[in-house]
Amino acid sequence: MAMIDLNAKKITGPVIRLHPNDNVVVARTDVAIGMEIPSEGITSRSQVPSGHKIAARHIEVGEAILKYNVCIGFATVNIAAGTYVHSHNVTFREFDRDYAYGKDYVPTEILPPNEQATFEGYVRASGDVGTRNFIGILSTVNCSATVVHKVAEAFKGERLAKYPHIDGVVGLSHGLGCGMEMSGEPMQLLRRTIGGFARNPNFAAVMIIGLGCERNQMQGLLEQEGLSQGPKLYTFVMQEEGGTRKTIEAAVAAVEAMLPEANEARRSTVSVSHLKIGLQCGGSDGFSSITANPALGAAMDILVRHGGTAILSETPEIYGVEHTLTRRARSKEVGEKLIERIRWWKEEYSPGRDVQINGAVSPGNQVGGLANIFEKSLGSSMKGGTTGLMEVYRYAEPVQTKGFVFMDTPGFDPCSATGQIAGGANMILFTTGRGSMFGAKPVPSIKLATNTPMYNRLTEDMDFNCGVLLDGTSSMPEVAQGIFDLIRDVASGKPSKSEDLGLGDHEFVPWNIGVVS
Repeated sequence: MAMIDLNAKKITGPVIRLHPNDNVVVARTDVAIGMEIPSEGITSRSQVPSGHKIAARHIEVGEAILKYNVCIGFATVNIAAGTYVHSHNVTFREFDRDYAYGKDYVPTEILPPNEQATFEGYVRASGDVGTRNFIGILSTVNCSATVVHKVAEAFKGERLAKYPHIDGVVGLSHGLGCGMEMSGEPMQLLRRTIGGFARNPNFAAVMIIGLGCERNQMQGLLEQEGLSQGPKLYTFVMQEEGGTRKTIEAAVAAVEAMLPEANEARRSTVSVSHLKIGLQCGGSDGFSSITANPALGAAMDILVRHGGTAILSETPEIYGVEHTLTRRARSKEVGEKLIERIRWWKEEYSPGRDVQINGAVSPGNQVGGLANIFEKSLGSSMKGGTTGLMEVYRYAEPVQTKGFVFMDTPGFDPCSATGQIAGGANMILFTTGRGSMFGAKPVPSIKLATNTPMYNRLTEDMDFNCGVLLDGTSSMPEVAQGIFDLIRDVASGKPSKSEDLGLGDHEFVPWNIGVVS
């Protein structure tokens, strides 16, 4: 898949051509009926909103619609040059894709350790490095959710004043843990998620609180995840402690005991090779594949060269362009892992259901200029950059391979990010064209805007404006380097916008793949 020329200094003119073979171009600004488009030798026959597509030549009924020289659907009627192209005249249907496992794989040359960029992080006993220093309160089951949040609320405000090196006490509850299968993948996945959060290096210490009679029994959780109680891991079972009030009192006292040691943690200079970055996009628009997503991908190429890890996810949002990833796989086995996950989604998990992997995207995506999931996936996959695909992980599995990797998750952002953080991500980078508001404690989330009007409207929520590419004021290399520099600053302690707003207390959403009974 070709990308915009990374050496191009400016994106100018009323439309953007993404590949010489494309039969559509993208409106950079609103295009009026009768507007001349000299670069394409056509006249607009429609009013076309910015970010949406215009036929660059006559397109026959049934012909593939090409964007970045990748099929994003098929014409349902003859489309004259200059006509607006969107879901009203484009249909979604399957087409053959050549996975060509590993054909385009090129090993990345990693910089020597003494040349790698650095940040200021918290080195943990495990050797992993945190970008934040939280104490976490987790639940085994929804029935202990209130207690979890009451304990965390006890440490809001002045109570933490004498512990300036602790970023906070965060309570993370969920809706699972009982009324579900007692064994098998659903329970294993839930326990893997909780265990992954307990080990995330952004936590100095963790507490897990259960009810007692739930299906997700505390002992089973600890055994599956190899967790041991100690000074940095306390557990409480409400029915054994004497009820709600007594559990809250005991848990608050335990957090008090954790605070002094957690406050002893100090940042030190470490290589960015210790960064594991979860890549997300939400509220995408027609510019996502032109500005923020490829810019983030270029920044991840920089990170990978410096020894770091980029985690692409949201399996439904690579569907249709998965062959562009399998071609970059370091081996056939890695590529086949990705296709196995795609087939599970299509053949076992979602047949006959009105979800995006089966074609339709959200109303916000439609308004933003995306006709179907193929077009959305085209942009979404770009967040992973251009380096080799080194490994494929199931949801919440520990990410241990460096470089560009993939984790199987839903497209629902809180659920997807939860899996990435459980896998060890210590930061989230989130692109948006419509303006998604998102945070994900205990990790900082950096929001990248695809266009300047939205960035200006939502400056309190957006950290970085990739719309400067459309404005013609910055080049792709400049924007990518700016993102990489911001990553280092935020990893070193600079608050992201979502942290300033206090987002992240309610975005812990383990994937519920099983039967609720």
